[in-house]
Amino acid sequence: MEMSIKTTSGASGVDLSDMEACAEMRFVMEDSNYYKEETPILEVKNLSKQYKGFLLDKVSFTLPRGYIMGYVGPNGAGKSTTLGLITQTRHAMEGEVLLDGRSYADDPILYKEKIGYVSSVSYFPPMMKVKDAAAILKQFYPTFSKEKFYRFVREWNLPENKKLSTFSTGMMVKLMFAAVLARETRLLILDEATNGLDVLFREEILNLLQRYIEDGEHSVLFATHIIDDLEQIADYIVMVEDGRVLMQDTKEALTENYILVKGDESLLAREEIAKYLLGVRRSAYGFSALIQSDDAAALPAGTVMEKPGISQIMSYLMKGHDKMEMV
Repeated sequence: MEMSIKTTSGASGVDLSDMEACAEMRFVMEDSNYYKEETPILEVKNLSKQYKGFLLDKVSFTLPRGYIMGYVGPNGAGKSTTLGLITQTRHAMEGEVLLDGRSYADDPILYKEKIGYVSSVSYFPPMMKVKDAAAILKQFYPTFSKEKFYRFVREWNLPENKKLSTFSTGMMVKLMFAAVLARETRLLILDEATNGLDVLFREEILNLLQRYIEDGEHSVLFATHIIDDLEQIADYIVMVEDGRVLMQDTKEALTENYILVKGDESLLAREEIAKYLLGVRRSAYGFSALIQSDDAAALPAGTVMEKPGISQIMSYLMKGHDKMEMV
């Protein structure tokens, strides 16, 4: 996540420590006075961003408090662009993002203080050591706790006296998780953050995310193409493709709204049946496709029907299904 260095102003006489104290006080005061249970942690409204050859087109979704949302789609769908607009490292052509009901313009310091961002790509300079990272984080984020930070660093056996350039991808991701978990955030944004992690540590991170939201006041937005992680922990799923929201719902609703069907290819010639089939795939043994649960009554007796997982729903509905990693 982009960091903005706060400096002392000689003209105003405002000291850096005063600014940090004020930011921390605002964070605490907002927790006790501003928070309303009905206010979502994150509201994304009609976000649009144009690049050469790509348009993020009026993306909207809402993430309630105390939940994990999977933001999924093939590479190039617009996931990272959306996250950049939420974290204010990119600027939208139009649209609005509200965090706890407030925009970035309302209070930039508090807005960024509330977001913890972890990517598969390090945002720490490679010549730093762990102690340098800790010092910088404390400057940028008033609620950063060195005690919590070093507890994670030592629990995960990260070398404290080596330059970060010597860290593996997995070690750098662990360092970024230590950095965000040592702060008083409200929203964790993960951008392919479990890429390159071994299975055991991935499981540990998923457990940490569950503990992070268990008080009902924190949420996680998890952008990934590793669908197995979301099958385990996501409460909501937003699917994007070609810069647009393809669908969004709770994980349970998505898996209950669709049925995976398999049958003889002769069924495809029957218009009254074929019109309901989604993402048809042919093989030497017939076909497979999705059908909405409400339309399943149109299928003849003997048609094989199965409950699909999130990965199967994505695979059949998205044009870019071959780019997804169905672990």
